[in-house]
Amino acid sequence: MISRPLLRPNNGCFSSGPCAKRPGWSLQGLDGAVLGRSHRSQVGKSKLAEVISRSRAVLGIPADYRVGIVPASDTGAMELALWSLLGPRGVDVFAWESFGETWANDIAAQLKLAGVRLFEAPYGSLPDLSKASPEHDIVFAWNGTTSGVRVPDADWIARDRTGLTICDATSAAYAMALPWDKLDVTTWSWQKALGGEAQHGMITLSPRAVQRLESHTPAWPVPKIFRLTQDGRLVEGIFKGETINTPSLLAVEDHLDALKWAERIGGLPSLIARAEANLAAIEAWVARSPWVAFLADKKVERSCTSVCLKVVDETVAPKKLAALLEAERVAFDIDAYRHAPPGLRIWAGATVETDDLLALFPWLDWARARAAA
Repeated sequence: MISRPLLRPNNGCFSSGPCAKRPGWSLQGLDGAVLGRSHRSQVGKSKLAEVISRSRAVLGIPADYRVGIVPASDTGAMELALWSLLGPRGVDVFAWESFGETWANDIAAQLKLAGVRLFEAPYGSLPDLSKASPEHDIVFAWNGTTSGVRVPDADWIARDRTGLTICDATSAAYAMALPWDKLDVTTWSWQKALGGEAQHGMITLSPRAVQRLESHTPAWPVPKIFRLTQDGRLVEGIFKGETINTPSLLAVEDHLDALKWAERIGGLPSLIARAEANLAAIEAWVARSPWVAFLADKKVERSCTSVCLKVVDETVAPKKLAALLEAERVAFDIDAYRHAPPGLRIWAGATVETDDLLALFPWLDWARARAAA
């Protein structure tokens, strides 16, 4: 029997969303929050505009791309893009986990578009991305949050494409290098890689996406919270801090705190390096732990944020293992996503300290022995 470990992670929050707060986070970091004021006041709009400008700077988004804050997290941002932009041409949808399946279902069953091609792969693998047509709009997730599989590069996206690329980057932004020249619409949420609060989404539009918005009128009604145009013109205010609905200014301050932390530690290169170091630590532990393996088949496709593992020891129930660690207050919310194959899912983004992962591994081995007993 494996001895009960003595060292515990300083922070046992390994949830894949909302994710761990930045190292050193405290409520004092929110002292500058504008509470009890309208988000449409000058000070309220300035805070929202600051989120936009700092997000652009940290992520290296081109100056001619619009960046906006939208309702309902990454889901709202993606739905907004699908409902507002699709329709003029065929659509290629790539799905290999639950959120890609959701976008595919919305496009086919809700919008009822013709000319939709669906390319699927089981959890742990990518579909054949080379089948993407440059004449079609392309919808895909950069990182499969529920499968632990990421797109290794954007070589499969044509530079001379006539369709738009719509990328769900919610667990990739701030942890992976995104090739903006290959992405026309990109969405993410605050509660993933920077550990922000839920309910707020971000959307980035290339000039080509703006042109589509201003030249295309969807064949279906578009709800108010999805509308980016008025009288055929882009509503520019949305990309200057004039949000479509009322945001939480407390959550805004929290996200600003995270963005400032990202800047202090060296920006995007440092964020990526921290996430990759965490993945390397997990890979080293998996290599010496025969009872567990990566869900992702190929090393180059393994996510460095939502790391998904399968338990190959059939005597161990992953849910029981996760429950043991939560009862010990060592690791919270590491059970696999409800629609994914049984296993473990450990968030390893930049806000997670490598030392906390190193402290977690002996507990995982201890819990495995207890769960199999």
